[in-house]
Amino acid sequence: MDFIDLKSQYLASRELINARIQAVLDHGQYIMGPEVAELERRLEAWTGARHCITVSSGTEALVIALMALGIQPGDEVITTPFSFIATAEAVLLVGARPVFVDVEAVTGNIDARLIAERVTPRTRAILPVSLYGQPADMDSINALAERHGLAVIEDAAQSFGAAYRGRNSCHLSTIGCTSFFPSKPLGCYGDGGALFTDDKALARAMREIRVHGQSRRYVHTRLGVGGRMDTLQCAIVLAKLERFEWELEQRRRAAADYDALLRHQLPALAVRPDRSSAYAQYTVLVDEGERERIRAELDAAGIPTAVHYPLPIHQQPAYAHLAPGESYPVAEALSRTVLSLPMGPFLDRAGVEQVVQALLQACGPGRAMAQAAPGSSADAGPGAAAHPCAAPAILASSS
Repeated sequence: MDFIDLKSQYLASRELINARIQAVLDHGQYIMGPEVAELERRLEAWTGARHCITVSSGTEALVIALMALGIQPGDEVITTPFSFIATAEAVLLVGARPVFVDVEAVTGNIDARLIAERVTPRTRAILPVSLYGQPADMDSINALAERHGLAVIEDAAQSFGAAYRGRNSCHLSTIGCTSFFPSKPLGCYGDGGALFTDDKALARAMREIRVHGQSRRYVHTRLGVGGRMDTLQCAIVLAKLERFEWELEQRRRAAADYDALLRHQLPALAVRPDRSSAYAQYTVLVDEGERERIRAELDAAGIPTAVHYPLPIHQQPAYAHLAPGESYPVAEALSRTVLSLPMGPFLDRAGVEQVVQALLQACGPGRAMAQAAPGSSADAGPGAAAHPCAAPAILASSS
């Protein structure tokens, strides 16, 4: 079993992908070829955003967004300590300081209720992460930002295809940033990313920044980077878009199967009822003292797992100086207990059953797999019953 089955995905779309790649090889415009503009138009239509700017990676998208907003040394950006390192890395790369806010126990996303107390006169932006594929509480975050005159950048690297209160991820704030890394819900075959905004001036700035700050050839009106997305990678995403809606449905079906089989057995991070998830990951909580043993037993059974993420950003060696003496207890607890299971559109019911059976066996020998009806929903998270591998103290801390 693969953690993410990219081989089956390719085989299902092989003719489309190969034809798109061949078209690029035929016209030879490997940088800023016609597929770049075509993909941007398609992504604008998907998200509803007025402007899409493709870039070389999700990390570069964050950096360009911060640069376009004029964020610079001395500024502060409020964000989460529980994310991939690129979230805080981008803030530091433009010379600003990331200020951390703890996360919700039930979702792993930034706790919007705690953001206001971290706002200072130096705060310029809020950078929430749509973790594991589910947007954060963007309405609350946007309302707070508007009161304080702040920009909001959604780090939607894991959530392209998700929605929040009827609006699409990447089109929920001042700027949305996503990634097309191969393991993402919508991925290419290398690095790639995109920026989204309704603001014409910001869109122009971001387009110029991605080509070394050029307003026209060899006329550089601002500081920029080499941040273009390759034409070949845009062609691959265009091909994958043809099946993307189906793939999202299959990811949600697989998640529903997990929910049903794990109900009252093991808690999972939950999806709020006012939003959907792209299920970049399906993540359960296990006892921190048991995680490595469980992973080893699953690996022996041929089932790969991952930990997203084993060390919060404020505890990373290169970042510890940012929050000396500060503690973010929910993020820290999650980092010791999260365990991501195989997920993807080609994971069928039998595969989910195989994973769950092995997981419950590793957690407690002889434990029976739940026999919920296929496709039924489960109250994963705060409603999950106690289990030898569960981490109920984390969930109990959330409202």
